[in-house]
Amino acid sequence: MESKIKVALAQISSKREDKETNFQKIEQLTVKAKEQGAQLAIFPEMSLTGYVVHDQCYELAESIPGPTVERAEVLAKKTGMHLIFGMPELSEKTQATLFNTAVFVGPKGLIGKYRKMYLPTHSVFEEKRYFRPGYQTAAFQTELGNVGLCICYDIFFPEVIRLTRLKGAQLIVCISASPAVRRSYFETLTCARAIENTAYLAYVNLAGVQDGLQFWGGSRLVSPTGDVIAKAKYDEEDFVVCEVDFGDLRTAETFIPTLRDLRPELFDRLKEYSELL
Repeated sequence: MESKIKVALAQISSKREDKETNFQKIEQLTVKAKEQGAQLAIFPEMSLTGYVVHDQCYELAESIPGPTVERAEVLAKKTGMHLIFGMPELSEKTQATLFNTAVFVGPKGLIGKYRKMYLPTHSVFEEKRYFRPGYQTAAFQTELGNVGLCICYDIFFPEVIRLTRLKGAQLIVCISASPAVRRSYFETLTCARAIENTAYLAYVNLAGVQDGLQFWGGSRLVSPTGDVIAKAKYDEEDFVVCEVDFGDLRTAETFIPTLRDLRPELFDRLKEYSELL
């Protein structure tokens, strides 16, 4: 495991329903990340297809592994890079069950995937119409360190990030497709999730406009003490390389001992009372 790694926040504006154009952009920016010394390139939620694709989601979805993931594996092996990106996943067991998925690929191939657990279906969001929710949090031990995954609305639920941290994640990656109206929420929650779990949190959001919906960008890396180490521009494409120093975790855990002070019995109460809602 590396003590320090460089991470590229690849805040792109995906072209709706155009996997080829979007993957070419992923390829180009992965190479750029390598040239700038990064070991991990992170792309937004549904960056392969665009977020606002409606019923076309059924035509665009792929199994994992599948054609695009195989291309990503070739890219990772060729560049020696790790990359994370979002795509609609087709279940391997059915013909029309889809998941909103984050894919994690490294030089040795597919590391793993994470299926979004919380699917917003309110105001401009209609994810439950198309996707089945995931049921497992995800943390992967890699040569870079232990990396956890979550997607957008998941960050509103502290139990998701807490469980990811308790599985060992030192860097939690949240890929997102957040419209501008939610900007202040995510700016607050990314810092809160990092502090309460004393972990690095990399948030990478879509930028640009899709079908009249403006995505605010603002991708960022947050330290285990809640400091915003690096931040991308608002509303437009941007590319930021920043450093994660895992040595900071020990200091953060010492002075913000939230993990030491956990009360496991409260989780039982949480389950009991949430079932009464």
